[in-house]
Amino acid sequence: MELFQELPLTILSFVFMALASWQIGRLFSAFNLPKISGYLFTGLMAGPFVLGFASVAEIESLRFIDEISLAFIAFAAGSELYLPELRGRLRSIGVVTATIVFVTMVGGTLAVFMLARFIPFMQEFPVSGQIVIALMAGTIMVARSPSVAIALINELRSRGPFTQMALGVTVLSDVLVIVLFAISADIAGAVLTGVSVNLGLLLLLAVEIALSVGLGYLLSRLLLVVLNQHWQLWVKTAVILILGFAVFVLSTWVRDYTHANFPIEILLEPLLICMVASFVVNNYSECRLEFSEILHDVGPFVYVAFFTLVGTGLKLDILAQVWPIALALAVIRVVVILIGSFAGGTLAGDSSQSNRYKWMVFVTQAGVALGLAKEVAVEFPGWGDSFATTIIAMVVLNEIVGPILFKLALNRMGESHVQATAAPFDGVRDAIVLGLTPQSVTLARQLQTHHWQVRVAALDNERMQTRLALLDDNSLDVRLLPDFSLASLQSLEAAQADSFVLMLSDEENLQVCELIYEHFGTETVVVHSRDREMRPALQELGALIVEPDTAVVSLLEQFVRAPSSSMLLLGEEHRQEIVDIEMRNADLDGITLRELRLPLDVLILSVRRGQQVLVTHGHTQLKLSDKITLFGAAERLDEVILRFESQHAST
Repeated sequence: MELFQELPLTILSFVFMALASWQIGRLFSAFNLPKISGYLFTGLMAGPFVLGFASVAEIESLRFIDEISLAFIAFAAGSELYLPELRGRLRSIGVVTATIVFVTMVGGTLAVFMLARFIPFMQEFPVSGQIVIALMAGTIMVARSPSVAIALINELRSRGPFTQMALGVTVLSDVLVIVLFAISADIAGAVLTGVSVNLGLLLLLAVEIALSVGLGYLLSRLLLVVLNQHWQLWVKTAVILILGFAVFVLSTWVRDYTHANFPIEILLEPLLICMVASFVVNNYSECRLEFSEILHDVGPFVYVAFFTLVGTGLKLDILAQVWPIALALAVIRVVVILIGSFAGGTLAGDSSQSNRYKWMVFVTQAGVALGLAKEVAVEFPGWGDSFATTIIAMVVLNEIVGPILFKLALNRMGESHVQATAAPFDGVRDAIVLGLTPQSVTLARQLQTHHWQVRVAALDNERMQTRLALLDDNSLDVRLLPDFSLASLQSLEAAQADSFVLMLSDEENLQVCELIYEHFGTETVVVHSRDREMRPALQELGALIVEPDTAVVSLLEQFVRAPSSSMLLLGEEHRQEIVDIEMRNADLDGITLRELRLPLDVLILSVRRGQQVLVTHGHTQLKLSDKITLFGAAERLDEVILRFESQHAST
């Protein structure tokens, strides 16, 4: 009762702990370490073995956070299994998955069993007990990390058959590991309690799995009812998490009720129930996108709470004893993954290059593996904590090394498409306009009046040759290209361009955007687009999109709401302009706006630093590479721009 009364205070303390964990995770990320490791570290430091901010009793009272998080992790695993995306390489993915799961599970189980005499908590068990504990450890070694895989694929913009295979095998492995763990945990429970493994036990296991799958389908119906309601997104999110928690409550109730009233104990697998429900929603409903959006938005908050709580439960005294074992298990896991992936790739007929690097994408572990380890700690009090601590230490090592190997494999296979680094400013403002139309010619002339060097380019065909002949303007640098390939863009000195304006067909615009992103890294790419379906792909490449219809409507609205600003943007106010510049003068690094002594007719409207727009005031400090928006008289702006961009300018 007293503990229940203290629960609100415990939850509040944990919220502050999680906020600190969030910041420490960001600090780890800045050093190219996984955020998850930062969360675990924070929990370990705040736990009862170091600073003592959370006692063992308080950690136990927060177990409901564990269960909500585990339900979410299972939802996330199921949502990644989207059949239409796997069908193209289903045979290869299936063969590789089956082989790597079998080899990893068998090899991992044998390795843990052989190391049993060096693992303190396993020494007290007979051979049969050591075998089933090794079986659970070997099963958890199968687990991958779909969330990390997807994050890295998105970060690298990787695509191709190798990427499809990596993601497909990762997702399928996590699906299988939950089923296999349910079986191995039931067998372990039977053996460790003295129940013989016979046909009746195997039949009971089949019934439990069938019940879990059936309940998963029923849960999917409930999820669809929630998703089809006209509720706000945060309300749907809360109800979905409550439903996930209810699965764990139901599982506990069924186990306790059957234990008290029947000669058998029915153990439902809550992770399997949640995963099946998510799989059904993701593949057989029209709510897939909304469900994925909810999981994506709530994911960071769930992960920081879960991994921080996992960190508080780590037994530091046990960790000090088992870290050599955890390191050995991590190495053994890499070896069996290498063998299994190479064998699977060979059986599937994949290329030798693919088989050489395949193992690298399967090392990373995260949520599911930690969730299963946590389940062992709950289901098997006593030695379960030691087991979980050993597995968590292994997972942390895999989480540190795995992403590095994953990136290396995608780069070696040539399927990553990262953004290039833009060339440094050479003192001249260059713009390249692709497309020879009346609008592009007018734009080029206006940019020239503002001292930009402009190159206009178009495809070399009869129509463009006619337009060029009619142009009759020697002041414009117009070039006809055979195509819009990388070589053609390089002939335009594209690496030196500060801005691109693309006024081609939508397909050509996307093709050129890809080349600019991967080979030149130019920050300002303006695209004149007519197809709204192209918008997401262009935005992913950082393009600024101008749609003719919506642009006119927005401009008319701006004229109604703010006529003066509209006239400025259109250049109707000839004496005043708005310009964006980048701060490149190292002498001004750290100077405050009040110290700049700008001309009275020049104002700084905004300062953008990275992805953040600063609210400016007199004490705002400028930093190198800040993007500064200036407003003022044209002749004064040139003077101020020179100060920001030239070294050793007077302040």
